[in-house]
Amino acid sequence: MAVIAVVFPGQGSQYVGMGQAFFEASAAARDIFAAAEAASGLDIPRLCFQGPMDELTQTVNLQPAVVAVDLVCWQAIADTGIQVAAVAGHSLGEYPALVAAGAMNPRRCLELVSLRGRLMDRDARANPGAMAAVMGLSPEEVEAICAEVDGVVQPANFNTPVQTVITGEKEAVAAAAALVKERGKKVIPLKVSGAWHSPLMAAAGRDMAQALAELPLTPMNRTLVSNATGQPTRRAPDAHQAIMDQLTSPVRWVQSVQAMLDMRVDTFIEAGPKTVLTGLIKKIAPRDVKVLSVENPAGIDSLREALDI
Repeated sequence: MAVIAVVFPGQGSQYVGMGQAFFEASAAARDIFAAAEAASGLDIPRLCFQGPMDELTQTVNLQPAVVAVDLVCWQAIADTGIQVAAVAGHSLGEYPALVAAGAMNPRRCLELVSLRGRLMDRDARANPGAMAAVMGLSPEEVEAICAEVDGVVQPANFNTPVQTVITGEKEAVAAAAALVKERGKKVIPLKVSGAWHSPLMAAAGRDMAQALAELPLTPMNRTLVSNATGQPTRRAPDAHQAIMDQLTSPVRWVQSVQAMLDMRVDTFIEAGPKTVLTGLIKKIAPRDVKVLSVENPAGIDSLREALDI
């Protein structure tokens, strides 16, 4: 029997039209979108299905929108009855992962990510920053380059063994990028509105921690691998601390995937828009590991065929 992990994408996976096929096909999906509207005060179906992309990509809109789609995909996967050993999420994706782990309900999740989006938007406006993907260097080499630069710059996402995203003040990120290019490696500036996972998000982190402090997570019924630690846990206090640290901590995605492989996971299912995590996992896991994705009802049909259910 397959040992299955479900993983959830975050910001960067959005596209206009995401979630629409499920919305049209499923009453359960429509209920989740309605909950997202109520939690955020935003017209989530319009943002997801019509955009425009510039409006959808604004973090205050994007966070509840992506999480709504992640949750819709998770509900469809759960309805197949497959046994899931572990869940994880990339940055924002850890919130729907907590729902899948049984630590919180969808309504509370959508309320929290709506608040998270507002806080991060506030801090991004107050402390403008930048992010860039560094290709072809090890995480240790990227960390060393960041240490050479004056100002605030640090790794934000350890995405693969040779792809690390850096974050921080615009001038410091530019200086680090210049050093990377001097070493003959590639840097891709990211189209983001803030320096996520950096000290520039410290105020948002404190305010988010205060909101989370009022929310004791419920006992989990499956293992969560935290992206802040890269470690598996079934202890609600561990998960609680990890999401309180998340806004200023790097996303340890390579460690998270490795932790699931160490749990003998042999099948990963990405639940959410696009296949960003699918691509990252294929660069981390052995070739014999199965990597599937679900972003619409056709994905469920493919999942059933692949798992023979």
